[in-house]
Amino acid sequence: MEKLDKAVKRETMYVAIWVIILSVLMQAVFLAIGKWDYTVLLGNLLSGTFAVINFLLMGITVQKALSKNDEKLAKNTIRLSQSMRTFMLFVVAAIGALLDCFNVWTALIPLLFPRVAILISGFTKRS
Repeated sequence: MEKLDKAVKRETMYVAIWVIILSVLMQAVFLAIGKWDYTVLLGNLLSGTFAVINFLLMGITVQKALSKNDEKLAKNTIRLSQSMRTFMLFVVAAIGALLDCFNVWTALIPLLFPRVAILISGFTKRS
């Protein structure tokens, strides 16, 4: 396996930090409205963890695709990764929604946190 690129590490850490921040805020909201219980925490841990893993796998895939000499092979690598990662997130969402040990909302909402982090990144990072 190739060495993980510094940019992939940096961006994954950025996303992970934002996932943690947004998760803490979500936990606080559930606590403030009196709906917090252990299922809220478990759902958040499940989907927040897989949201970061998904982002890391995407970065690794892009790194691998950029190292390929054949453009068609690179595109196929990206497509296969996207399909597999989407399936992984679908399974995580299904597990979070179907098992009673997870709060449905906290098992689904954190899957969107990396998108929020990327949106924030666009406003805060300068080129």
